[in-house]
Amino acid sequence: MQINRRRFVGGALGGGGVAAMAAWFPAWAQPVSSGITAPIPTVSGSDITLRIARQTMRVDGRLSRAIGINGTVPAPLVRLKEGQTARLTVVNDLDEDSSIHWHGLLLPFQMDGVPGVSFPGIKPRSTFIYEFPVIQSGTYWYHSHSGLQEQIGHYGPIVIDPEGTDPVVYDREHVVVLSDHSHISPEAIFHKLKANPGHFNGQRQTLAGLLAGKDQPLDERIAWGAMRMDPTDVADVSGSTYTFLVNGHGPRDNWTALFNPGERVRLRIINASAMSIFNVRIPGLRMTVVQADGLNIVPVETDEFQIAVAETYDVIVTPAVDRAYTFVAEANDRSGMGRATLAPRPGMTAEVPPLRSRPLATMKDMGMGAMGAGAGGDASCSAEHAAMGHCTIEGDGGAMDHGMRDFDAAPQVKRDPSVQTISPMPVDRMGEPGQGLDDVGHEVLTYKQLVALDRNPDVRAPERSLDIHLTGNMERFMWSFDGMKMSDHHEPIPFIEGERVRVNLINDTMMSHPIHLHGHFFELVTGKGDRAPRKHTVLVQPGGIATFDLTADAVGDWAFHCHLLYHMYAGMMRVVSVRPRGEAA
Repeated sequence: MQINRRRFVGGALGGGGVAAMAAWFPAWAQPVSSGITAPIPTVSGSDITLRIARQTMRVDGRLSRAIGINGTVPAPLVRLKEGQTARLTVVNDLDEDSSIHWHGLLLPFQMDGVPGVSFPGIKPRSTFIYEFPVIQSGTYWYHSHSGLQEQIGHYGPIVIDPEGTDPVVYDREHVVVLSDHSHISPEAIFHKLKANPGHFNGQRQTLAGLLAGKDQPLDERIAWGAMRMDPTDVADVSGSTYTFLVNGHGPRDNWTALFNPGERVRLRIINASAMSIFNVRIPGLRMTVVQADGLNIVPVETDEFQIAVAETYDVIVTPAVDRAYTFVAEANDRSGMGRATLAPRPGMTAEVPPLRSRPLATMKDMGMGAMGAGAGGDASCSAEHAAMGHCTIEGDGGAMDHGMRDFDAAPQVKRDPSVQTISPMPVDRMGEPGQGLDDVGHEVLTYKQLVALDRNPDVRAPERSLDIHLTGNMERFMWSFDGMKMSDHHEPIPFIEGERVRVNLINDTMMSHPIHLHGHFFELVTGKGDRAPRKHTVLVQPGGIATFDLTADAVGDWAFHCHLLYHMYAGMMRVVSVRPRGEAA
């Protein structure tokens, strides 16, 4: 619903009838509370206890079931110091197995916290002690790697203060944890996705939209229909089901980050969602990005950035005037938003911008980035490509013809119904801001703008190259790497200790996938030489390629997966095995 919140509130104040309708408006457009300024509780020191338990949480005044840690959702902020040894005693008070994975932390693989990969998990009513040296600094987070617990509150932030002088200068900081919340159980969400992958999509094109000129032209719509593909299928679970949270609070809760005018305010922004990619902006306030995935970068100013699930970005803002600003975390399919307020005093609010028009997938998102439309990948070529026969339907459940499914270009991909398509012409999309952000009228951050502040620790050329295809069948909600699911018990992806490998992630699907490798950082190949940005998670755009160089310097078995929770749960996960060089066969 495209509604201006200030206009709505003004009308509500002027008439009881309008006020009575408030419950029918989306949460971000409704009147807000006087403001919640309490930060996430903090635990620190050399010996920390974290207790996992069932609880309830209140979102926009409504109670729901959750799993929290030490009685809070998000879990407490774990604050550590570079150079210390962390000892974290985790007590599982649940009636089911649980775990904690320390996302982005470099540690012995036995402490990584992935059941079945690096340790057996934490049994019900039992305790596990994580102990490891802290050899880095920055903004990170932690979460369950057991079942679907992450969806219902089992996540929290980590801040590691540097041992020496922090190159980022700031007067005040706020930790901002973004997440998605549903009153539907995660098991029920997954069941509905398997039964009907479009179940939660309230963004589909309509006849009214077509007549109003807001949707694709009829010939394009017919071509997409012939391919049995939906250009509005940008997010599997949307604002029709999710409430988008900031530090555990819904839009009406009005979580507020305080500042004094003129201060340099550091916002440590973490996307701890299960399934939601956010576009973050603060209307009227420029942001300077100073850190990506916990590592310092050369400061870069921007108006907006897309943050994938599991990524972190630290930004500096310097509000100069005595006024409030709205912090907007808009879902990438534009079906809803998380919102908070930056203000000099509690109780203040600023205008909340309406949701922008939903993005529509293009032929570029189908892996035809180099065809017809050129660099822009304009959707207008879709009917043309349909006429050229690239969209022929087979009789095997709607897959494209084998002229388009170029398996010869991907011989390692398993050929079965779990792989719907192979992108015929995928392109590097790391210089793009993300779906729907090309024409927003202001500057949007891209991966190619990131430059590491310090020289990379390993600048050797790669010894070999490895292609990994991100594969799936969207009609059946099946997800995999190279057509192979984690449950198929395939051999791990092998690496030798110390080797340099160039990894090409090729997205053969029409959805974005945030890919995370445990236990390592990798350098994005974006032309920055020895200052390539180092990350632990990279968002691979639909039909796109993301390339990184990896030094396999952490011996052990490590999880490698899409960080969209239900994609991982459906099979988009493998194990990377790094073996000591002397043991390599």
